[in-house]
Amino acid sequence: MTKNHYDVLVVGGGISGAALFYELARYTDIKRIALVEKYEKLAKLNSAGTSNSQTIHCGDIETNYTLEKAKKVKETASMVAKYCLQYGHEGKFLFAHQKMAIGVGDTEVAYMQKRYEEFKELYPYLEVFDKEKLAKIEPKLIFDENGKERPESIIGVGVEGGEYSTVDFGAMTESLVEEAQKIEGKVADVYLNAQVTNITKLGDMFVVMTKDHTFTADFVVVNAGAHSLYLAHQMGFGLDFACLPVAGSFYLTKQKMLNGKVYMVQNPKLPFAALHGDPDVLAGGCTRFGPTALVLPKLERYTGGTYLDFWQTLQFDGKVAKVFYDLLKDSDIRNYIFRNFLFEVPYFNKGLFLKDARKIVPSLQLDEIEYAKNFGGVRPQVINKKEQKLMLGEASINPGIGIIFNMTPSPGATSCLGNARRDVRLVCEHLGRTFNEALFRQELLD
Repeated sequence: MTKNHYDVLVVGGGISGAALFYELARYTDIKRIALVEKYEKLAKLNSAGTSNSQTIHCGDIETNYTLEKAKKVKETASMVAKYCLQYGHEGKFLFAHQKMAIGVGDTEVAYMQKRYEEFKELYPYLEVFDKEKLAKIEPKLIFDENGKERPESIIGVGVEGGEYSTVDFGAMTESLVEEAQKIEGKVADVYLNAQVTNITKLGDMFVVMTKDHTFTADFVVVNAGAHSLYLAHQMGFGLDFACLPVAGSFYLTKQKMLNGKVYMVQNPKLPFAALHGDPDVLAGGCTRFGPTALVLPKLERYTGGTYLDFWQTLQFDGKVAKVFYDLLKDSDIRNYIFRNFLFEVPYFNKGLFLKDARKIVPSLQLDEIEYAKNFGGVRPQVINKKEQKLMLGEASINPGIGIIFNMTPSPGATSCLGNARRDVRLVCEHLGRTFNEALFRQELLD
């Protein structure tokens, strides 16, 4: 066997690829694994701390999660905190913050009270905060710029502290890879500046080509964001899926406005996250508001090109056109898309955004926020052409021949260790290797 042959090769050095790399090294008897990343460093795109809201999405304050989804997400979210605690990263890139979802106005207040009743068994630590309590723990939610109390009814449902809620996923990516490489008796190689140009099947193996290297592997997992679908299409897989890249932007305040994370009630019609305020761990705890949602004709943000890659993964045809038509004929969605486009237009953007952010902080002033330059990433929203609808959540293409392609929009980072476990099981089954589920459970679950 050549030195460029691996049992498993992982494509993509973001949090999802790093989580799989770590689990293969730590919890299986697979000896040779490699991670290839197209850029000069790990977590350069959507896993960077500036590209996402740094939130462990465990389902307690995400009002767009059903109870079923919350149960699944809660388990994978706890794995993230357990991993960080196992290696002593609390206070370094894992933080506990106060967090809540707020309902503003009678309809939302009633909705949040009902949701609390439904979810309190799953999250026994949740509390209901009335206006008086909110005035103490998050005063900026209650008072306007003149110190007057906001007129609408408002409640928060959340937790005052002690729950791990915030992670710099970029730093966690680096940690996962570092820990994987420390494990004795394993080859765990990492190749940076190694963009995969082509993957082909050769007998029982795969040949993976980059500009400078040719690798062979018995199993390949592609965790390359929107480019996972691009590479799948190149091999003739996943042709029933198309990709709609949605970019999120953020605004930063110049000082700490909120003591913790404040989420809002999601519009059930919209597949994108409602605006929220988060303490930014990379900006000294200043509050970051966002994300906006901008449909972009490219697969990556803030890098050159990828426009052609977008057209190839969109696979525009009558079915995709129908999905677009169905989305745009709904006035809520149409107005939302247009408004989010205006959030990117200089001179208009700040004033418009301010209106939305004032639902959280009524006293917020124009000179207190600025557009966060180079913040935000791209989430690949997957279109299912067979069902002619936008899929929410992860899409995984597994043709059953020893290669898997994953696309993980939010909460992909939160689910990274859970998604990796799913793939580790598939890899071990295919290669006839062993997954040490007992050790996995002991370290990341129990």
